[in-house]
Amino acid sequence: MEKTPKSMRLHIGIFGRRNVGKSSLINIMTHQYTSIVSEVAGTTTDAVEKAMEMLPIGPVVFIDTAGIDDEGELGKLRIEKSKKIIERTDVAIIVCDYEGWSNFEHKLAEDFKNKQIPILTVINKKDIREISEEKIKEIEKFSDYILKISAISDKDIAAKVREALIRIVPAEFINPPSILEGLVNTYDSVILVTPVDKEAPKGRLILPQVNVLRELLDNSCISVVTTEKTLRQSLSELKNPPKIVITDSQAFKEVNKIVPKEIALTSFSILFARLKGDLNEFCEGVKAIERLKDGDKILICESCTHHEIEDDIGNVKIPNLIRKKTGKELIFEKISSHEFPQNIKDYALIVHCGGCMTNRREILSRITKSKEANVPITNYGIAISYCLGILERATEALINKAK
Repeated sequence: MEKTPKSMRLHIGIFGRRNVGKSSLINIMTHQYTSIVSEVAGTTTDAVEKAMEMLPIGPVVFIDTAGIDDEGELGKLRIEKSKKIIERTDVAIIVCDYEGWSNFEHKLAEDFKNKQIPILTVINKKDIREISEEKIKEIEKFSDYILKISAISDKDIAAKVREALIRIVPAEFINPPSILEGLVNTYDSVILVTPVDKEAPKGRLILPQVNVLRELLDNSCISVVTTEKTLRQSLSELKNPPKIVITDSQAFKEVNKIVPKEIALTSFSILFARLKGDLNEFCEGVKAIERLKDGDKILICESCTHHEIEDDIGNVKIPNLIRKKTGKELIFEKISSHEFPQNIKDYALIVHCGGCMTNRREILSRITKSKEANVPITNYGIAISYCLGILERATEALINKAK
């Protein structure tokens, strides 16, 4: 479990009205007192996340949300937070009781179905009263599976929920795609260029570099980790050319000059663009750079918060590259974490990070919203390689494999 980052886990969101047993369910599933349980409605105020291993599905994250029927001004804010969880939910559990679904649950279910998110309905409190067949039939119109339980008196609830989830979990989570899908074979040699600069965390590698390195080791590949300063020597000391060179996007300019054209080249960010998002959509979106005009607003979108340095990639490097490429006076705005603005129509372009700290569902949701608003969206690595004039080389191996 500890080897799998949260962003690569199946995200299971637990939704429902107040006091129907959402927190009781997550406590049962995680075998821990993860969420506070009380008879007082509205005990859960913020989303509570718990990572665990659920065999045979694998690593998952349960997310307990506030009641969707919360009241008052503060309650409205809690509801909005709960709704944002939908954007990163891969499988939804709607918890209700013998009263069945109300308008709250129906609205949730419609949203889930529009986003093609499978739904497991857990009907709690059967020890108090059985739900009517009429209400069951109403739920069956939307739910992929229905399970009736008593969080108080039933045994083996965790096993029953697990079996229900196995029935509806998308196949991609049972056999997840790999970061290097189709790019390397066993015993291939690969060079990873990992600059040690101001943005490199002290004493460790950044998550995408760790993820790629671990996958190479799992596949018995020969992994050479170097910096752009020692890349030329690393290449010369290999008996055979590497199958591919993978670099930090910020070192693209130097690495492209050093790596012979016959050797495939890409970046960690572009690999994650394929893994987490839509590579073709990002490659199409980057062309909007050519159409930018003076005064256009560009949204820099990051999926995590981090300490920003003087030469930060999102605040400084990418804006400078785009300004140099276009020669235009542009306005750049930046957001971080799970926040995504409602007013995206105000932007001429969205440039998204690699997404190593969030899941694929959330990035695909952002791509969908961008397309609906007719706003082009691209990715850090793709934008950098485009501005440097090497996009075709940086994506060739991945696009060919995607075909």
